Amino acid sequence: MEKIINIKTKAKAEFIDITEEVTRAIKESGINDGIAYIFVPHTTAGITINEGADASVKGDILRMLNKLVPYDGDYSHAEGNSPAHIKSTLTGVSLFVIIKEGKLVLGTWQSIFFCEFDGPRHRKAIIKIVKGS
Repeated sequence: MEKIINIKTKAKAEFIDITEEVTRAIKESGINDGIAYIFVPHTTAGITINEGADASVKGDILRMLNKLVPYDGDYSHAEGNSPAHIKSTLTGVSLFVIIKEGKLVLGTWQSIFFCEFDGPRHRKAIIKIVKGS
């Protein structure tokens, strides 16, 4: 089963919790045990799993990524969004999560985040649910 979720970002850089959308896709699939693959088909966005309970963690991560890869650096890319490409490379554009008994296997504080680095934009994430053997 495959589902595309549409994401409208509101800022140049932000983390958007998509855990509920992935959970909904699992329920719709009817698969109790397997893998949820999440892929972001964008070169200036990414996907990650991190703490979802304390919003300050998202802010800390974004601030540190901006320190590592500032938007006003010395870049050659004519479009001017090289920092977003680099941040996408650092976070990655895909991940997978185990599904057990119809639920995502995540740690107590973990959530799945779509990572925007070149917004605001209309984006998507593709979720593929695969049944375990």
